[in-house]
Formats: sequence, structure tokens, C-alpha cells
Amino acid sequence: MNEDGNAGGWYVDDRCTNCDVARQLAPGLIEEAGGRSVVVRQPRGEAEERLVYAAAFACPSRSVRHPSRRLEAARDPYPLPLDAGDDAVHLCGHNSPHTAGANSFLLRRPSGARMMIDTPRWSEALAARYERLGPITDVLLTHRDHAAHGRRYADRFGARLWIHEGDLDAAPDADRVLRGTETVEIAEGVRAHPLPGHTRGSVVYVADERYCFSGDSFYWSRTTDDIEVADSVTWYSITELAASLARTAGRLRFEWLLAGHGDRKRLPAPQMAQRMRQLTARVRELRPRPVDFTAVRW
Repeated sequence: MNEDGNAGGWYVDDRCTNCDVARQLAPGLIEEAGGRSVVVRQPRGEAEERLVYAAAFACPSRSVRHPSRRLEAARDPYPLPLDAGDDAVHLCGHNSPHTAGANSFLLRRPSGARMMIDTPRWSEALAARYERLGPITDVLLTHRDHAAHGRRYADRFGARLWIHEGDLDAAPDADRVLRGTETVEIAEGVRAHPLPGHTRGSVVYVADERYCFSGDSFYWSRTTDDIEVADSVTWYSITELAASLARTAGRLRFEWLLAGHGDRKRLPAPQMAQRMRQLTARVRELRPRPVDFTAVRW
């Protein structure tokens, strides 16, 4: 019998950090209980087996395990298309413990080149795997918490590394530094929206008025079925985050919300815009509170 009571089947070991990654990738199979992820049901059929393998290869603590199956490269699904039949965005998987298990993404541009938004764990083999999709020209860091492997990936790809001046000490050798709070078009169809709050240098990147890479500024919550901010894990200032949203939310047009932590969601752009307005109003009422990871409800 393993730790989750699944005799001979998939389980989550006690190294789990409750980062939510496995639950995003294998919903209904892996859920939260007692402040960690647990396997609540074994996969039935190949389609569900693929979901558990996706969770296992993404888990930053390598906690999703099977007593008789190794994580062989042939079962690694990454980079994984965000949407079946759509090559525009891939999930990198292989979330890093050095970025608190954050999600990272590859964004295709019209030329066929890619941008990496935040970074997975570092390895040469993974870099080669991602590069098979096409040349990677830029590594866009949303904020300091996700900067751990930025320079290594940028150097490996011959890419430009981006960060905001507010978090520059986390990547002092960045090639491009965003400044101030004005929206900047950093490539055709790709805009950087500085959003101080979670950290002083947090940035939201929006591509083609379709994909919003929000870092840790806001995310889709399965608990509330809405866009939320992690106010209990706001390192810089919830007051500044409220001001940033008031200044910026009306300019954000997107269909896909792709967060560093928290779930992903697609809705029609007008619905996303309405929810962003509602979020802005809710955050305006929040007050500073002590950092408490256990208070986050994904």
C-alpha cells in the first residue's frame, strides 16, 4: 500500500509541495487533501494514463510516482500544445523547484520562431527538445520569482532575456529591461504590461489580443471559478496591485489566461474583460496581510 492508499498504483509521495501543477494536468485523478495532492482515482484507459504522465513529468518535486513504472522519455508529452490542433502555445512542463513550480510556456510568432515565457527546470536535453519546435528568440520573465533559469536558457538559445527594472536584481545581466508602468510593444503583436504588486517588477505579457501570460499577478481559480489574485502571497504591495489593475485592466484584451501559478482558462474576450473589471473592484477592497502560502485556494 502506498502513501495514498492506492495498492500498486499511481500515488503522490510526501515530497509534494502542494503547488497545484499535478491537479491542473490530471483533474479528477489528482486532487487536494490535507494540504497536498493525492491520487483519488487510478487512470482508466490510455487517455487518462497520458494525463497522469503529464502531471508526473511536470511535477517540480517528482512526487507523482508509480511503484513499477519509470518516467521514460518516450512518455514525456512536453512541449505540450495548449489546445489540440493549435500550434500557437505549448506548455513547457518540467516545472522547476527553483521557481516554486511555476508554469512556463512557448509562444509561436508568425515567423515560426518562439518566445519562452518564464522557464522550466534547466537541462540541456530539455533545451534541445524545446528548440525542435523552432528557434527561440526571447525569454520573457514575468517577475523575480521565476528568474532562476532565465540566463541559462537565453544563452543556450542565443535569445534575449527580458525583465522589469523593479526586479532587475534577480536577473542583473538581462539583455532587455522594461521600465516604468507604460505598456510597451516588445515584438509585433506582443505587449508587456508592467503590473507592480505581487512583486515590484511584475509584468503581464499579452500576445495577439488572445493569450495573457499573467505570471503571479492573477490566475484562474477552480475554487471560485473566476479570476483571482493571491493576496496572501503578495510580496510587494496589494495596494500597488490594486492601483496597477485600475490603471491597466481596461487595456488587457485576451481569451486565454495562462498563469504561472493557478489554473488556465479560455473564455470569449468580452467575458474576460468583464471579469477583469470585477477583479479590479474586488482587489481595491483588499488590505495588506501577512504572507501565508496555506491560505491560497487554487
